[in-house]
Amino acid sequence: MLPDVESPALVFLLQRLRELREAHALTQEAFAERCGFSYKYYQAVEAGRKRKLRFSTLERFANAYGIEIWQLLAPPFPKTRLAAAKRAKVSQPERPAEAEISNPTPKRQRSKR
Repeated sequence: MLPDVESPALVFLLQRLRELREAHALTQEAFAERCGFSYKYYQAVEAGRKRKLRFSTLERFANAYGIEIWQLLAPPFPKTRLAAAKRAKVSQPERPAEAEISNPTPKRQRSKR
């Protein structure tokens, strides 16, 4: 029997799941509900106690954030539709009209001596 060794991909996936959940200010319970899992199951997944995840489970995690499965394992932090929707709810300051935008003063020309 082989020793219980965590694969680097699993460690990365679990870290990514936690980062995404925290970035979206979701509790484990809220995220589990969004995925359609029980809180206890998702808690076990994030804690690393469930190591053999099905492809369909990864799909549910990714779909909950509006991203693709490969983005869960991609090195850069993925931009999610959920985050974009939250940013859109925050009111943006209004930009001044074009007429109100002041142009920088033109550079002075050198005088020829």
